[in-house]
Amino acid sequence: MSTTANAIKSDYAGETHRVPHPRQPLHPVSAEFLTFTLGHEEYGIEILKVREIKGYDAVTRIVNAPAFIKGVINLRGTIVPVVDLRIKFHLNKVVYNEFTVMIVVSLAQRTVGIVVDSVCDVVALAGAQIKPAPELGPGFDLRYLLGLGTLDARILILLDVERIMTGDELASVDSAATQ
Repeated sequence: MSTTANAIKSDYAGETHRVPHPRQPLHPVSAEFLTFTLGHEEYGIEILKVREIKGYDAVTRIVNAPAFIKGVINLRGTIVPVVDLRIKFHLNKVVYNEFTVMIVVSLAQRTVGIVVDSVCDVVALAGAQIKPAPELGPGFDLRYLLGLGTLDARILILLDVERIMTGDELASVDSAATQ
């Protein structure tokens, strides 16, 4: 079986899935995104990854976890790590109030809760409305971005939730929570 840089063959009934180049838009035709705020900026994640939206509740802290990992919750029998994107993205002011919510996302490997300031709405973006993120020079990390969405006068920062929620930090929380 041969692979190319943009397509891989799946073991599931011969399906082919596109693997986007990290700097190209993920959706050439259109896609729907759940939008939310962090600080003064508006972000979006693919709606198909969203499992549910719930109010922010207390979490069980895990010792020695990075500061952005708030801990874990028990969501109907599943231990779910909770990540505060405001802390992960180094936003200056992190306030928990009645608008703070948790977006529970289902990823290929795990279910994760994401703490955000507020949820806005679901928007559909055509491929032409999704632009690659501009190069901003060395030291500016674009690995978590799918691109920028333009909707009227709004600019949405489209996040690659799979990349944000993978890594050794969350794996250590998973192992600590199951011990």
